[in-house]
Amino acid sequence: MEFVVNLYQEVMKRADPRLQGYPLMDTPLLMTSILVAYVYFVLSLGPRLMANRKPFQLRGFMVVYNFSLVALSLYIVYEFLMSGWLSTYTWRCDPVDYSQHPEAVRMVRVAWLFLFSKFIELMDTVIFILRKKDGQVTFLHVFHHSVLPWSWWWGVKVAPGGMGSFHAMVNSSVHVIMYLYYGLSALGPAAQPYLWWKKHMTAIQLIQFVLVSLHISQYYFLPSCDYQYPVIIHLIWMYGTVFFVLFSNFWYHSYTKGKRLPRAAQQNGVPKVKAN
Repeated sequence: MEFVVNLYQEVMKRADPRLQGYPLMDTPLLMTSILVAYVYFVLSLGPRLMANRKPFQLRGFMVVYNFSLVALSLYIVYEFLMSGWLSTYTWRCDPVDYSQHPEAVRMVRVAWLFLFSKFIELMDTVIFILRKKDGQVTFLHVFHHSVLPWSWWWGVKVAPGGMGSFHAMVNSSVHVIMYLYYGLSALGPAAQPYLWWKKHMTAIQLIQFVLVSLHISQYYFLPSCDYQYPVIIHLIWMYGTVFFVLFSNFWYHSYTKGKRLPRAAQQNGVPKVKAN
């Protein structure tokens, strides 16, 4: 216990002062409470509340929600590009810039916004519960929506930017496509002719993991790299590799072997395992 307390104090000493005043960023208590409440609701409270109720019809809300996330994800990608990835970054070993340079401060803002978007996306699972699509609330889905935002909080707290932000930019790019698909699906039968690219959603997700893993793997082969927090590199590489394996398995069983996706594993015609 003493080790955990000392580790926490050491991390908080290294917190980026430029994040002072940003919502959720003062201490990990609030964001942890939100994530614990989320897990409790989607795994226990929500299903019990909905047990004797009819599914909610949320088509209008889902259309607005999904297209709003398309716009937000586009904005996040743009901000990442303008904060260094299209100017000062080398796309290789890029340390975090802790200065007050306008570009560096802009990177802090978009890193926080990316993190904040993950809390908005918790609504994905809440929608599943309210529509009584409990089959879509898989371990992988809940893990991705709870544990990863929790770990991202620490990354943003101490290292908002640098080569560790590449995966966030790529992830937001994928979310533009993903939430566009969900938004079109929520429009109903009229949009079905425009959803022919369902199968390619998994391919896009796989490409995401490949790009992230290849980019972050450079760290292990460069003669020197002054990125400040190697542990973040290791975690990103691990996440990219694990999710690539999981989605490759999904691709193989759903498409290569020609198995049809079970009804319980679909929402709006998309896989129940979402890469976020």
